[in-house]
Amino acid sequence: MPNETASARARPQFRNLSLAQITSYRLPAAGVVSILHRVSGILLFLMLPVLLWLFDISLRSEGTFERLRAVAGNFFVKLVLLAVAWAILHHLVAGIRYLALDLHVGIDKEPARKSALAVFAVSVPLALLAAIWLFGVI
Repeated sequence: MPNETASARARPQFRNLSLAQITSYRLPAAGVVSILHRVSGILLFLMLPVLLWLFDISLRSEGTFERLRAVAGNFFVKLVLLAVAWAILHHLVAGIRYLALDLHVGIDKEPARKSALAVFAVSVPLALLAAIWLFGVI
């Protein structure tokens, strides 16, 4: 090898994050939206059979509907339904953002950051409204 210096041979070192570093790593808003979009999609996929089963029960008869209403009054069941409502709302709003990005709308750094923050500005209040309605505050 012709006269290589030590700096020319040095290669960059890529290190994985350790568990201790994960809590200090600051992900940009678009990254958080992306991860939550995937989490909400997985949650919706896993809950789809349960939701279809609950829908089937609700339509069978008046008696099964009333039993379902009684079960849905449980605090834990309401939390699960709230998680599903959040998943639907976040997945919908983030999906609209991704459709815009697919159309090359807002793909620059600053508009992409603003659209990621807009996802939270829309989906979080909608989820709070769902929680207020679900827990009977209104």
